[in-house]
Amino acid sequence: MADSSRLVLGIESSCDETAVAVVAGGREVLSSVVHSQALQHADWGGVVPELAGRSHLREIRPTIERALHDSGATAGDLAAIAVTSRPGLLGSLLIGATAAKALAWAWELPLVPVHHIEAHIYAALMALPEWHFPYLTLVVSGGHTALYRTTSPLDHNLLGSTLDDAAGEALDKAAMMLDLAYPGGPAIEAEGRDGDAQRYAFKRPMLGPDSLDFSFSGMKTALLYKLKGPGGKRQDATLEEASDRTAMAASFEQAVMDTLVRKCLRASAVTGIPRLLIGGGVARNRRLRLMMERACARPGVVATFAPPDFCTDNAVMVAGLGWARLEAGEVADLGMDVQAR
Repeated sequence: MADSSRLVLGIESSCDETAVAVVAGGREVLSSVVHSQALQHADWGGVVPELAGRSHLREIRPTIERALHDSGATAGDLAAIAVTSRPGLLGSLLIGATAAKALAWAWELPLVPVHHIEAHIYAALMALPEWHFPYLTLVVSGGHTALYRTTSPLDHNLLGSTLDDAAGEALDKAAMMLDLAYPGGPAIEAEGRDGDAQRYAFKRPMLGPDSLDFSFSGMKTALLYKLKGPGGKRQDATLEEASDRTAMAASFEQAVMDTLVRKCLRASAVTGIPRLLIGGGVARNRRLRLMMERACARPGVVATFAPPDFCTDNAVMVAGLGWARLEAGEVADLGMDVQAR
């Protein structure tokens, strides 16, 4: 086993995944367990906070036990307990934080609070053998779309963020309009994989020549109008053939991903930083990865994505960043609070 003085147990419960991991020295993954609630929320077309909280309450203890078992570690091997403290669903955060506090108290270990968005950035850093700061970092998920200038694992300066919907949220809502399954992002990707991404035109919301902010609500409204006419007043969508739905999904997905790519290249040109990190649930998207790779080749920007398994919510990124914060002395007492925003 890795040096026990470097082991951190991480807990992630900010939304609808109950996740626990053990990571050594912020890098070596000894275990990663994720209990997904996707099926529980599918009938509702989105995460229901009360259902999420109840599931976390049921699953948090067995998930911790399995992560410890898989890692071969015991309480005495751990250096700290790290937990997501913000942002997220308040009830969900409270359950993870309460479990972390109980373990820290019972095992006499430091308690390390972790910011969920910063953890997504750390997941991308973990994919690199060496770090050469600064980086441009894009966090793109169902709840967040933002660009940062990252100068260390703990220091991130916001350059731009969404003014309305996050990219993942726009994909989820588009999937609902197209009568696709939940979660919407993977459903859009699957439906549009072989579709004609050029059949339907969607304007890319660049927000002026210098803006590094994002906006996806207009693109979502444009999809509604394409399906149900001006004002979205028609009851039935106009898609009559399966190929129409496939092309619409591909075209919408292409527009979202193209907007993300263009903003990242704009940020690189503005800041002069040629190193880009991408994390968050949407970073798993195959179209985004291919488009980013092709676009970055021309200006010589090096783009690094978080590993696919660590793009969606997970505890590896929490334990990894927890180690960096522990080394910096950034620990909390048992009165630590959680914050939804």
